[in-house]
Amino acid sequence: MRGLARREFCLVLLRRMADVRPDLTAAALPRLGATRAEAHAAHTRWQALQHSRRAPRGLALRSAVLGPPEELEDRRFGDLDVQVRRWPLPLWPHLWWEVLSGPGGAVYNEHLVRAPGSPVPPATGRRLLVWEHVLDDVVGLPGARGAGVVTRWEVSLPDGARAVFVWGLLQQVTRDGQPAIRRAPL
Repeated sequence: MRGLARREFCLVLLRRMADVRPDLTAAALPRLGATRAEAHAAHTRWQALQHSRRAPRGLALRSAVLGPPEELEDRRFGDLDVQVRRWPLPLWPHLWWEVLSGPGGAVYNEHLVRAPGSPVPPATGRRLLVWEHVLDDVVGLPGARGAGVVTRWEVSLPDGARAVFVWGLLQQVTRDGQPAIRRAPL
């Protein structure tokens, strides 16, 4: 799509992540060869597309920006047939962007997920890696309880830790109200 591709889509994702982790998002911009102005322009363009009458909607918009998916899978949830599409993104080579869509291209859910063959070690209650582990890694831990919306999730663990996710990517872990940051190197 004119003005937006996978690199710019990463910038769009970073905009929401900056609400929680401005330090990590600022450090990520040079890895994409981007400036703050470019990040702002990508976010503005994405928002304009979201509200434009003439822009593609739902899955068509994601496909126009991200191109053909690396993976496409049909899945059934109860009596609902859905399609799962996954795209690699340049900023997170161990993750993919996943879109769950229904009939007519309606987007039901979208977030970052683990890529096949990812070298990231499994999550444990005491080992949660910021910007490495994803929501699916943590909600599957014994006793984990999660709640949220597409862009933001919080997962509470039995030991009192609280994990905060944006677009499915772990942003912050607190224990007893204090940051318990374990971060993989940028």
